[in-house]
Order: sequence, then C-alpha cells, then structure tokens
Amino acid sequence: MKFGVRSVSMDDVARHLSVSKKTIYQYFADKDELITSVSRSHMERDKVEFEKLHAESANAIDELVKISEAMARDFKNMNPALLYDLQKFHPNAWNVWLDYKNDYIRQSVMRNLTQGIGEGYFRPEINTEVLAILRINTVELGFSDQLFPPGKFEVVDVQMQIFEHFILGLLTDKGRKLYEKYKNKESRTLETPIL
Repeated sequence: MKFGVRSVSMDDVARHLSVSKKTIYQYFADKDELITSVSRSHMERDKVEFEKLHAESANAIDELVKISEAMARDFKNMNPALLYDLQKFHPNAWNVWLDYKNDYIRQSVMRNLTQGIGEGYFRPEINTEVLAILRINTVELGFSDQLFPPGKFEVVDVQMQIFEHFILGLLTDKGRKLYEKYKNKESRTLETPIL
C-alpha cells in the first residue's frame, strides 16, 4: 500500500518478515501468487469493515460518510501507483480487484442508493446501477497520475472532490440538510476531511 507493488521485491518481503526467500517460496510460487493472496486478504478485511459500518449506520447518508472516512484513512497511506502496478504487472491480482469492484462494491453502492431513496434522502429518479458503476469507476479514476499528477494533487483531496460531487448529485432537499449536519459535525471533530 505504501510503496506500490512493483518497488517491493521478494528480498524486501523476506527482510521485513525476518525469514529467507526460500521460506516464502515454500508458501507462494512467485511474487504474483503472493500479491494475489494479499489482495484477496485485504479485500476480505474491507468487506468485514464495510459490513460493520453498514450495520452501525443510522441511514444511507451516515453510511456514506463513515465509508468516506475509512477510505480517507486508507488513501492517506496508499501509493497512487498501486492500482497501476496491479494492472500492469500482476494480472491475477488485478482480476481479483475487478471482481471485487464489479460485484461486491457495486452491489453495496446500489444497496446504499436504494436505501437512501427509500429514506427520502436520495432523488427517487436516479438509476442505482448506473450511479454505482459511475461511483466505483470515478474512485479508480482519482488514482490516475496522468490526470492528477502526484506533485500537483493529493489523492485524498482528489477523492474528496469526487465524493462531494457524487453525493451532492444524489441528495433531495431533505438529504442535503442531513448531509450538511454530518459534514459540519465531522469537520469539527475529525482531522481527516470527509471523502
């Protein structure tokens, strides 16, 4: 997460774990298998965290705010090259990410949008599937170093702007009032901005 996948060698992994490379190769055939396994594990932890946030949320807006806070913490320590490295050098891990994104995350966003419509916080005419696809792909787009060069843009700031644009387009007047309450409360109590 911190250095990107390509810049971390198997020697680095062995040194960090205080084991030999031979020991690592007893469990993983190669770096690609290790990266794929770590990716799966990371996504499973994310699922558990997101399910917990969903269960603890008072409503759809509360859930989005909590998820954005969790994402902000992750993005703060994430190398923007991570997704590029997976796509370019580790196609198996990239496919795991694509399956996770296009299945679990998309269904979660659609569920949240449907809930928000039912609560009267999100506009009833929105197409939940279209907006779920848009949301997950704009998050990914925010990591593009061609569109948002690291020297000019911070990943967290880019993602905050994308989130704000997304959520404001969803809200009814009732939803906007509630979101402003959450936003004002969070900006007073958190160091990390809401994504």
